Amino acid sequence: MRFLSFLLLGCFSLAAFAQQPIPGNLEPLHPPPAFDAGTDAAPGDAPEVTISKETEQTVEEYRAGGKLYMIKITPKHGVPYYLVDDRGDGKFSRQESLDSGLRVPRWIIHSF
Repeated sequence: MRFLSFLLLGCFSLAAFAQQPIPGNLEPLHPPPAFDAGTDAAPGDAPEVTISKETEQTVEEYRAGGKLYMIKITPKHGVPYYLVDDRGDGKFSRQESLDSGLRVPRWIIHSF
């Protein structure tokens, strides 16, 4: 039992001494440049959102480059739904969520 503990302690001490010493000439890294979205982004990049609150619902209109592409309608009592212009032709289709409906097939390979 003593031999086993001595062998285990010896392995741990060898691992500790095997580390490379830290060189003395290390310098700290410079801080990253500050992010400024105002100078890099064009004014038309961010979507414009217009919110209008009515008595029975709240309507949010999303525009990009001045063109309306999505409307979110949140009724006072109920689930919000979306009107989305998928093709860009001005015809909106109703979607209950922004989920695309794509379902990836899943197969059970092995169960335990």
